[in-house]
Amino acid sequence: MSQRSGQEDPERYLFVDRAVVYNPAAQADWTAKRLVWIPSERHGFEAAGVREERGDEVVVELAENGKKAVVNKDDIQKMNPPKFSKVEDMAELTCLNEASVLHNLKDRYYSGLIYTYSGLFCVVINPYKNLPIYSENIIEMYRGKKRHEMPPHIYAISESAYRCMLQDREDQSILCTGESGAGKTENTKKVIQYLAHVASSHKGRKDHNIPPESPKPVKLQAQHAVSGPLFYGELERQLLQANPILESFGNAKTVKNDNSSRFGKFIRINFDVTGYIVGANIETYLLEKSRAIRQAKDERTFHVFYQLLAGAGEHLKSDLLLEGFNNYRFLSNGNIPIPGQQDKENFQETMDAMHIMSFSHEEILAMLKVVSSVLQFGNIIFKKERNTDQASMPDNTAAQKLCHLLGMNVMEFTRAILSPRIKVGRDYVQKAQTKEQADFAVEALAKATYERLFRWLVHRINRALDRTKRQGASFIGILDIAGFEIFQLNSFEQMCINYTNEKLQQLFNHTMFILEQEEYQREGIEWSFIDFGLDLQPCIDLIERPANPPGVLALLDEECWFPKATDKTFVDKLIQEQGTHSKFQRPRQLKDKADFCIIHYAGRVDYKADEWLMKNMDPLNDNVATLLHQSTDKFVGELWKDVDRIVGLDQVAGMNETAFGATYKTKKGMFRTVGQLYKESLTKLMATLRNTNPNFVRCIIPNHEKRAGKLEPHLVLDQLKCNGVLEGIRICRQGFPNRIVFQEFRQRYEILTPNAIPKGFMDGKQACERMIRALELDPNLFRIGQSKIFFRTGVLAHLEEERDLKITDIIIYFQSVCRGYLARKAFAKKQQQLSALKVLQRNCAAYLKLRHWQWWRLFTKVKPLLQVTRQEEEMQAKDEELIKVKERQLKVENELVEMERKHQQLVEEKNILAEQLQAETELFAEAEEMRARLASRKQELEEILHDLESRVEEEEERNQSLQNEKKKMQSHIQDLEEQLDEEEAARQKLQLDKVTAEAKIKKLEEDIVLLEDQNSKFLKEKKLLEDRISEATSQLTEEEEKAKNLGKVKNKQEMMMVDLEERLKKEEKTRQELEKAKRKLDAETTDLQDQIAELQAQIEELKIQLAKKEEELQAALARSDEEMVQKNNALKQVRELQAQLAELQEDLESERMCRSKAEKLKRDLSEELEALKTELEDTLDTTAAQQELRTKREQEVAELKKAIDEETKNHEAQIQDMRQRHSTALEELSEQLDQAKRFKTNLEKNKQALESDNKELGCEVKSLQQAKAESEHKRKKLEAQLQEFVARATEVERAKGELAERSHKLQTELDNVSTLLEEAEKKGIKLAKDADSLGSQLQDTHELLQEETRQKLNLGSRVRQLEEEKNTLLEQQEEDEEARRNLEKQLQTVQAQLFETKKKLDEDVGAMEGLEEVKRKLQKDVELTSQRLEEKAMAMDKMEKTKNRLQQELDDLSVDLDHQRQIVSNLEKKQKKFDQMLAEEKTISARYAEERDRAEAEAREKDTKALSMARALEEALEAKEELERFNKQLRAEMEDLMSSKDDVGKNVHELEKSKRTLEQQVEEMRTQLEELEDELQATEDAKLRLEVNMQAMKAQFDRDLQARDEQGDEKKRALVKQVREMEAELEDERKQRTLAVAVKKKLEMDLSELEGQIEAANKGRDEAIKQLRKLQAQMKDYQRELEEARASRDEIFTQSKENEKKLKSLEAEILQLQEDHAASERARRHAEQERDELADEIANSASGKSSLLEEKRRLETRIAQLEEELEEEQGNMELLNDRFRKTSLQVDNLNTELAGERSAAQKSENARQQMERQNKELKAKLAELEGAVKSKFKASITALEAKILQLEEQLEQEAKERAAANKIVRRTEKKLKEVMMQVEDERRHADQYKEQMEKANSRMKQLKRQLEEAEEEATRANASRRKLQRELDDATEASEGLTREVTSLKNRLRRGGPVSSFSSSRSSRRNLNLDGASVDMSDDDADSRASDFNETQTSNVE
Repeated sequence: MSQRSGQEDPERYLFVDRAVVYNPAAQADWTAKRLVWIPSERHGFEAAGVREERGDEVVVELAENGKKAVVNKDDIQKMNPPKFSKVEDMAELTCLNEASVLHNLKDRYYSGLIYTYSGLFCVVINPYKNLPIYSENIIEMYRGKKRHEMPPHIYAISESAYRCMLQDREDQSILCTGESGAGKTENTKKVIQYLAHVASSHKGRKDHNIPPESPKPVKLQAQHAVSGPLFYGELERQLLQANPILESFGNAKTVKNDNSSRFGKFIRINFDVTGYIVGANIETYLLEKSRAIRQAKDERTFHVFYQLLAGAGEHLKSDLLLEGFNNYRFLSNGNIPIPGQQDKENFQETMDAMHIMSFSHEEILAMLKVVSSVLQFGNIIFKKERNTDQASMPDNTAAQKLCHLLGMNVMEFTRAILSPRIKVGRDYVQKAQTKEQADFAVEALAKATYERLFRWLVHRINRALDRTKRQGASFIGILDIAGFEIFQLNSFEQMCINYTNEKLQQLFNHTMFILEQEEYQREGIEWSFIDFGLDLQPCIDLIERPANPPGVLALLDEECWFPKATDKTFVDKLIQEQGTHSKFQRPRQLKDKADFCIIHYAGRVDYKADEWLMKNMDPLNDNVATLLHQSTDKFVGELWKDVDRIVGLDQVAGMNETAFGATYKTKKGMFRTVGQLYKESLTKLMATLRNTNPNFVRCIIPNHEKRAGKLEPHLVLDQLKCNGVLEGIRICRQGFPNRIVFQEFRQRYEILTPNAIPKGFMDGKQACERMIRALELDPNLFRIGQSKIFFRTGVLAHLEEERDLKITDIIIYFQSVCRGYLARKAFAKKQQQLSALKVLQRNCAAYLKLRHWQWWRLFTKVKPLLQVTRQEEEMQAKDEELIKVKERQLKVENELVEMERKHQQLVEEKNILAEQLQAETELFAEAEEMRARLASRKQELEEILHDLESRVEEEEERNQSLQNEKKKMQSHIQDLEEQLDEEEAARQKLQLDKVTAEAKIKKLEEDIVLLEDQNSKFLKEKKLLEDRISEATSQLTEEEEKAKNLGKVKNKQEMMMVDLEERLKKEEKTRQELEKAKRKLDAETTDLQDQIAELQAQIEELKIQLAKKEEELQAALARSDEEMVQKNNALKQVRELQAQLAELQEDLESERMCRSKAEKLKRDLSEELEALKTELEDTLDTTAAQQELRTKREQEVAELKKAIDEETKNHEAQIQDMRQRHSTALEELSEQLDQAKRFKTNLEKNKQALESDNKELGCEVKSLQQAKAESEHKRKKLEAQLQEFVARATEVERAKGELAERSHKLQTELDNVSTLLEEAEKKGIKLAKDADSLGSQLQDTHELLQEETRQKLNLGSRVRQLEEEKNTLLEQQEEDEEARRNLEKQLQTVQAQLFETKKKLDEDVGAMEGLEEVKRKLQKDVELTSQRLEEKAMAMDKMEKTKNRLQQELDDLSVDLDHQRQIVSNLEKKQKKFDQMLAEEKTISARYAEERDRAEAEAREKDTKALSMARALEEALEAKEELERFNKQLRAEMEDLMSSKDDVGKNVHELEKSKRTLEQQVEEMRTQLEELEDELQATEDAKLRLEVNMQAMKAQFDRDLQARDEQGDEKKRALVKQVREMEAELEDERKQRTLAVAVKKKLEMDLSELEGQIEAANKGRDEAIKQLRKLQAQMKDYQRELEEARASRDEIFTQSKENEKKLKSLEAEILQLQEDHAASERARRHAEQERDELADEIANSASGKSSLLEEKRRLETRIAQLEEELEEEQGNMELLNDRFRKTSLQVDNLNTELAGERSAAQKSENARQQMERQNKELKAKLAELEGAVKSKFKASITALEAKILQLEEQLEQEAKERAAANKIVRRTEKKLKEVMMQVEDERRHADQYKEQMEKANSRMKQLKRQLEEAEEEATRANASRRKLQRELDDATEASEGLTREVTSLKNRLRRGGPVSSFSSSRSSRRNLNLDGASVDMSDDDADSRASDFNETQTSNVE
């Protein structure tokens, strides 16, 4: 089959046989039968003829079998005339309906034409056979051709995209969509093949041919294209070789297609500026990874599995552990071969392609290992155990093979699959998996592994195709993606595909009707713009809308976050949210078939939501994923490097089985759902496509049997609907799809309106309007444009039908006339024959009567003898006459010679006249050409003027729209301010709630005081129990050691709680602000509970403090660890200060950069001022008004210079001030570093204060003597704290309940303390058991904590790999080691001192309790200050953002300015070219004037010669007449001689002899006469030749005139093309701006990510602040902090006042600008008056021609300059509007920030007052506590008062003055510096705003002046244009006079009449000056010549 097709003519499959199309019989049949289309179940639609109409029904007769049928009128569709049969572009069909489209595609398909255009679409139908239309000859045939010049082909689409990319410098895209098997992939390969051939830089390709290939062959075409005779460069070969690799790993055999692509791809081919390929990139979408584990019947998995099993060698099979096809469970159908394919050969081709793509051997082997491992996953078999549902793996052979291939441990893999570790709450447990769960986990891992391999492969191919040597200028993108399909049941993947096609169809609709409506605007017809892309927007919003109400994808993502969500809850929520949507419906089918329906553009689609949540999350067994990430195989580890982003099975299990749904989150929030990822990739794709010029290819599958030449109509109709072709037709029906040019419309349909158009010339548009009025068409059915007439669908078919009927009537009438004429002619002939027969009969009868009569015989014999007697006399007379005749002959011969000589002279003169006449006609032709050129130039100038006016209007509209946008933005800002006020009110409300909570806490503290009173009573009984306690101490030593361990575990649990809190805060950052405030309150309540618990512990410690002295040393050792942590935190603070110092240095560098930019801007402004000054000096005129303008401009320039100088001085002063501030800031930072070092040394001295904290653990151990239940309470407390994150709502209430229960138990236990002491031994044993159980639990928690810390360390190591702070961390570690050694030495000394200070510290416990309370209050205060610090940091970030945004805007403005300057330079070049053209036209007109003068002189000479020739011609004619008379006389004499009778005796012989001589003489005379007649004929022929030459010259003149007109049209088209190019440049500029906006958005996203990182850093800083709070223990520090806060608040107030002043100054400057604007408006009006006066003066001074000509030239040059300046000013106006809008936004931002600062200051003042109140309350409580303690312990306190005073002095001196003071001072200084930096940024921004406003003012003034000058020049240009119009009219009149004279000369020459009137008429003509384009003549003469010219024109037309 392929060989036969290769020999066929390829044109048969490309071109339509027009002879078949234009068949008159078919046309007549269509007209006579009134053919239409009716629906048919078998054929889709059938042809039928209308026979009868019965109301709403119609009786039709089928064309195929003649049967009659009755159908509804609405079901009938019109049929197109036969002239539209097999049309190449279906948009040209006059009847656009489904039946016509299907019929056209069917006819073309059956004729072998598989490609058809449908507007923007190219529809391709799969032929299922090889066609010879893909050879190199075909490529060369399409190369360089336009789309309409060649028949439809994929090469035409590729060529069009390639040429548009090169010419317009616009990126292109080709979108191939369709069902599986329709030929998308093959057409994509054809596009790549064509581009690789056309755009290849390889030179040897032209000598080879491309083998014939089909559009859907089975072989891999790209491979053959390379291995065949074509030779490309290396990059082109690699580009073609990417297809075999992708097809091997991404294609599979399906029921519809043997090589179906199971993924979508977007191939981006980059080209350089010369059009060569420089690189490529491939992006893929929606790989069908489920095919890797199961396939339907008669289908295969991906090709690579079969190729590997069939093509691998023995060595490779052993390495990869490969088996037979039937040994793999994932190969569901075994080995299914593909017809015509060999998997072994394809495997070798794939390997060759990988080598060409530069894949290394290790990479190929690693890929094949992963492929083999995917098969091995399926061979792992699980079984269910007998007694339980737990799964087991009886045979682990497959697992061993798998682990060998993937580099894992078999035991760990088995444990991870069968009993993975799952997180439940905070604990990790090993959960046994069922058989179903294990099978699901294995299949999910296999799919994920193959998907990651495919992604890596695409990335590797992109890396091979990427070329960084040459930068790509443009690209062509080829999108190969599945089309819209509707199945019986549609799942999640099909919804994604349909969603993609909705977006693509919206792009097509938008693109199509933008082009369509641009055509309407170009033609100037009335049309309201319709965006048909909005028709699809509701359906798109239904799928992708994020909120209000959320769409399908958003609801799906939301359900994935809920713990107990299922597919049913998702459907219920979807129906609840979107139930009323217009595009959403509930299913009509049963519930088990569909869950919901969406109405797409192609129809209604039912969706089944089974496993949508699972597919969206794509969960994996994270235990196995971690093993794969840690694999010994680097390739596998690289594939699984994103293990942090997966969803674990524990999270999915938690959704359905556990209550801990809130734990469904991923590590660090990096998880993204499948829907989110696909939506983002689709958004990027659509953004790329919108920035390109799209080309649409729609592939259609004709049948499912893969048979060639068969087309199923219903299948094709469904695909046309799904592919959007019918949707495009629907849109076409809304407009005017049929269009026809005026000339063709008049030529074809004038027969319908015979008398509508009068005779003579008429414009095409007017003629069409008259024809339309005569046809009486509905105005809604047509529109008349500038060059075409537009019709709605079906109108042309109606006109064709009317035309056929009219032609039929005319032909019938013509035939009847012809037949009548022929019949009459035959009748007349027969009558003539009858009369002739009668004459012949009469003559024959007479002859028969006379022939036997004797007298008749005698008469016939005697008659010749009657003249013989007179023969001699006649002979003598004849001799004399002969002599006379000879004499006359000689005389005539002499005269003839003379006449010949004169005739020769006349001929020469005639030739000279002919040459002169030809020259005259050429001159006339040139003059006419010049007239036409001037007319075209006039029209071009008018068009340019109209374009300029329209552009001015567009700019005004754009300005208005910008003003409206400004108002909208202001309203939006007000809304945001209102929202901010509401949030502030909510925050204050939460503050009040906090106050109420504190009141409750105070009540609890009062209860605690009552408990202390009760404890004092029990202390009296303590002495009695000391003996028993001494006995119990030996038993409790083990318990105390365990209690120590419990203390350590408690500390670790507290740290873990802190980490969990931080993690919770990070997760809740994304929630609303109210929830954030609520969580902060929750955290505060937990802190208060901790404080209450600590107070209770201290109360209990007072009871047992005497018995705990021996255990203090070990407690101190435990506290040393905390001291290490605190020391590390201090070092972290030092490093933070160093980082802040670095940031300040960076700010200093940025300030320097800003200063350099400001200086650069200053230089640019000075250069612009100089350029403006030079332009002003060049454009100044000598008039007084211009002198005044010049003086004003100079004054303005001087003022601008002064302003700039002042600004520079101010700027330098500000920069100097900034330098000083930065120097002071650096000094302060150095001081802070010194203080930090001193603080490090002071930490060693603060160990005594820390020892008091160490005794808390000892007190807790002693508490075990009194109650066992106390330890249980602590355990419950720990469990309650772990569960607080699950149930936050009940946390406060449960804490209160625990407090009440604890106090009640304390009372009961204190009442029964005597009984408890008696049972101490029993309790000791129980406590030991409980301690053992607690130890085991603590050990488990310790293991969990270690695992958690190990994961944290892994995450930390990854973070440190990304960051650059590794060296600093190593240094910090070394410092920590040194510090640890020092601390160990100090601890040894401390242990020695502890024995001495034990007694002293026991006495200090009471005092330390109060200090601890004060410390906790201070911690709260520090938290509040830290919150204020965070707010300040956020404000600083905002200011930094505004600074960056303003800098970006400044850069954008500079780029726009450069672009506008480039446009101005281009316009100047075009103006110069125009001046050159105008100068050439003037020289040509001068030359024409000279030639006209010469032609007039030559015409005069020709007049004289014509007169002489006319006289000579008259004499020759007279001589000719005399000769003719003489000849006649001789003839008469000869007849007399013959007829005369002479009876003299002369014999007959002599008479005959004389007769012969006379006849000879007569013959000689005849020859002479014939010679004379020949000469006369020659002269007449010469005359005729002259006339013919004249006509030929006239025709030549007409052709030359037409050629000149065509040249003028070409010039006009060239100018229009230039205008379009300028518009294209403008469009490119807009696109660049959109790209810049996109880049800006990307930068903003990066900035937001940086903000997230900054927030994380701030959180780390908060941790350090929390640890520092524990060391802040004194009240004076906080008072100092309050004083410093007051100072900072005052400074903020001063800065805000300064900002207000600056704002007021800015407002004053804006008012000044408005006043300047009004002044400039007045100056503009004054200039307009002066312009009008100048225009009048110019109009009055038209008499001076030479000066006017010079003025004209100057004005024309000035017009061009003004046009350029006008365009420049328009661009500048746009820039100024943008700047003004930006400055207004910046002022609004400053106002909002100022309001925020004020509110923050007010908040800080309120906080300060609240802190003072709390301070007073704390002092009062401290006094009360001290009084109570003194009253209770007077005996013990008296002995310890002196020691307490000493300790207090030490604490005050060392802790307060050194440690806390330095810390708080540094922190407040840091805050102050941040505030100062913010204020400085505000100042800098204000300065920038001021500079920009001044620049805008100067630019506005300059623009106004230039606009005024432009308006003046425009009026002058209008005056000169009117003058040129008058001169052009005069020139046309002069040319008409010349034509009249020439025609009159021709007429006179033709008549041979007198020419004197010509000379006389010339005497009345005056001078004709073509140079000045003016004609001076009398009115009468002009009227007469005009009438003559009209007469000659009418005669010529006739």
